[in-house]
Amino acid sequence: MDTRGENGARLELKHLRCLLAIIDTGSFTDAALELGVSQATVSRSLLALEKILGVRLLHRTSRTVEPTMAGVQVLARARLLLAGADELVAEATSGHSRLHIGHAWSAFGRHTTEFQRRWHHDHPDIELRLVRHNSSTGGLAEGLCDLAVIRSALDLQPWAHAFVGHEDRYLALASDDPWARRRSIHLAEVATRTLAIDRRTGTTTLNLWPEAERPATEYVHDIDDWLAVIASGRCVGVTPEATAAQYRPSGITYRPLRDAEPVPVHLIWRRQDPHPATRAAVALAIDLYRTNHQAPRRSRR
Repeated sequence: MDTRGENGARLELKHLRCLLAIIDTGSFTDAALELGVSQATVSRSLLALEKILGVRLLHRTSRTVEPTMAGVQVLARARLLLAGADELVAEATSGHSRLHIGHAWSAFGRHTTEFQRRWHHDHPDIELRLVRHNSSTGGLAEGLCDLAVIRSALDLQPWAHAFVGHEDRYLALASDDPWARRRSIHLAEVATRTLAIDRRTGTTTLNLWPEAERPATEYVHDIDDWLAVIASGRCVGVTPEATAAQYRPSGITYRPLRDAEPVPVHLIWRRQDPHPATRAAVALAIDLYRTNHQAPRRSRR
């Protein structure tokens, strides 16, 4: 940070660190010891900061050091600025020691826990973080993750990508719905109900049904809205198996949906400068899906 005050002098992070050290240690002497500089340097830094800001920051006696009213305000802002700077440095210097995998609704469904366990075992030096972001790219386009799990109909051309596996579709409905007592539901039957759809990140479109046999719809903003309208009994929802595995709130039941094509699952990442652990993450995801789905299950009649 390098900002000029009204008098043209530059405000630097070292000035703020000096102020905090004085207050936190209680003296100029102890602040100098903590910062590894001379007491004279601490005094000069404080005077420079007061000159830059044009206000007195500390009441100093032979025994105590207390902030002025202006000093209290500056201290609060200084702590936020320094914390932000420290986070920035930590993020930059951590480099590839963290792997962020984004998703819009669910990560790897019932494979998520096993993915986390195996990753921790095989790559203890790379911290795994799963990031939920309600965008079509699961946060990748927004710069929030290194890879993203994609199930929605997305143009994959702008991204490097890998097919991971398939997931069967399920019907989500209120637990007191008469259909909840059934073992499975036919896709054609859903056309008689009102269907909750998330147009931005959901996997369900009306193209699953012939144009003349499509259900009524209610559009929602994200998975939380989707779950709420289904629990109310007003709507039902069609979703991949991953949602059924990761979201089981009270009041909602999932049933296998027959005659529906499975949902393809992809991992996507930026073509330029991919995370070094990308291939390992893709290989693990594919292995988990292959182990539990030896062959994709197509429509069943």
